Formats: sequence, structure tokens, C-alpha cells
Amino acid sequence: MSKFHDIGAPPGTLFYNGEQTGTRIKINLIEFNDNELIEEEFYDLSDCLSQVKPNMIKWINVEGVHNTAMIEKIGKHYNLHPLTMEDIVHVDQRPKFEDYDNYVLTIMKMISYESDVHSEQLSLVLLENTVISFQEPTGGDAFDIIRNRLRQNKGRVRKLGADYLFYALMDAVVDCYFNAIERIGDKVEVIEEEIMSEPKKESLVELYNLKREVIYLRKQVWPLRDMVSNLIRTENTLISDNTQIFLRDLQDHTTRIIDTVETYRDLLSGIMDIHISSNANKMNEVMKVLTIMSSIFIPVTFIAGVYGMNFDNMPELKTPYGYYITWGVMLSVIIGLILYFKRKKWM
Repeated sequence: MSKFHDIGAPPGTLFYNGEQTGTRIKINLIEFNDNELIEEEFYDLSDCLSQVKPNMIKWINVEGVHNTAMIEKIGKHYNLHPLTMEDIVHVDQRPKFEDYDNYVLTIMKMISYESDVHSEQLSLVLLENTVISFQEPTGGDAFDIIRNRLRQNKGRVRKLGADYLFYALMDAVVDCYFNAIERIGDKVEVIEEEIMSEPKKESLVELYNLKREVIYLRKQVWPLRDMVSNLIRTENTLISDNTQIFLRDLQDHTTRIIDTVETYRDLLSGIMDIHISSNANKMNEVMKVLTIMSSIFIPVTFIAGVYGMNFDNMPELKTPYGYYITWGVMLSVIIGLILYFKRKKWM
């Protein structure tokens, strides 16, 4: 199905533009306070909402946004704006922050790295005592560390409000950027050694792939920092002053990621320039050798050509020692040119 199927549709039209899957949407509900934690899994929205307890902080994690009817039901229940629901199911959004009267919305890319960079869209909605996360069902996420903190009652996540949970989820995603950058950094070191020692065609292909991955990360991180900055500046009462301090730390992390990504981008560009210069220098050396060989043999070929014309009126052809004299002249020319080139340091 075309990703541009909704061209011309009115704003707020729900159309999933990602890869269609046959998986069912799974809803994970975690409710907690300082003393108690309840964790349940549902495939039906009504069953999930019937278990929600009003006196606890709630984290509703929705795995899968391809079922637009389900997303619309969730949006209507929590009074989400139609444009918010549209952004959730359009999985090619840039990282962004939206501030509404009864909730705030952040959209970002969740990065994972195995052999290369993979990403999925994550939408986080912060309401009163509730956080809803929407993600694509790719088989994993960055939230296991948050779930373990909740289960083991470690850190501040169960002691503070939903806004801190909102921050903690974003922080877990940003930490995955550091992991991806570390893996890319290891590859950059390897490819740099290969280019410097023995450049191969495969090395150049790997170099281009790495540069493309770094550029992709850069495209995600720059708007991510703007998103966090806008989140810090918001005056929405859903975000407390205590959480603002942690959001500023998150902004510092995004700045560090940007600096590292820019460093790797410049480093890869430098390595590519070195590779191109190295190949050009090798070609110049080859052309230099061929030019010197041509310069040596052109006068010799000229002499051989002149005395190979077999005209009757060539006195030198009748000379008893003409053959040896010709060889002597040609060898003298060769030796003289070699000495001249060495003196000029061309050899």
C-alpha cells in the first residue's frame, strides 16, 4: 500500500503508512504507587480500561499502531486531538513536541543497533497520572530497564509522578542512541585501520554505509534536542519543576550525542578523503613509472626506427661496426636518461 495514499485527505484522517503486519495490537498495563505494582497484558481495549484503578499511576504501552480503529478508540477515550492520533499512526514523523490543554505529546525514534541501525517510531502521551506509549511491534524496545526498576522499586520512578515516568522513558530511548554510537565508533576504528593499511573495495562500501548511518542518526538527533528544549520551556502543569531538572539533564545527553555524531561524520569524511587521495597517489605513481619508461624508450625507438627503414642510400648500414655503434648510442641514451631522472629525483 502506498505511503502517500492519504494525499488530499482532510487533517486528522487516520492512515497507517508503515509496513503492514498481521500481528494483533498488544496493550501492557502497569499501575503502581510507592507500595504496590500491578502488571497486566491485554489484547482488547475494553478489558484494559476496565482494570484501570483511579488512585494509581498508570503506564499503558501499546505495541502496534497499524490498527487505526484501536488507536482511534484510545484517542477518543483519553480525549486526544485527531491530529495527535494522525501523528501516532504516521510512522515517518520527525521528533516533535506538542502541548495541549489536557496532555503533552512527544514523538521520537527508538534506535537499536545490531549489524546496522534500525529505528521505530515512539509516541509518548502524558496525561494526569497516566503515560501512554505507542510503538511499532518490532520485537523489542528500550523499556526493559524501566520495567525492572518498577518491579524492583529501585530509583525514583515509583516515588515520583507520571511526569517522571514520562521523562524516564525518553531517557531510556536516548541511552540507546549512546549504544548505537558506541557500536558505530568501534566500526569507524576498524575501517580507519583498514583504509590506512590496506584499502579494499569492501572497505569503501563499508565506509559509505557507516557514513549513511551517521547521517541518519544526525537527522534524528538534531530535532530530538529541539523537542527536549521545547519540553523544558513548556508551562504545562503536567510537568513539575522537579522533573524539569531531569529534562535539562536529558537535553545535555542529546547535545553530547550530537557532538559525537558530528565528530564521527567529520572523521568519516576525512577517512574518505584519505582513501580517495591514497588511490590518486597510487595512480600517480603508476603513471609516473609508465611516463619514465616511455621517456626512456621513445628516443631508443626513434633510433631503431630510423635505421630500420632499409633505404639503399644509408651509409651507416654499410659500416662494419654500425650495429654495435647503434647499440652503444641507444644504451648511452638509456643510461643518460636514467641518471638525469635520478638527479631530478623523479625516480
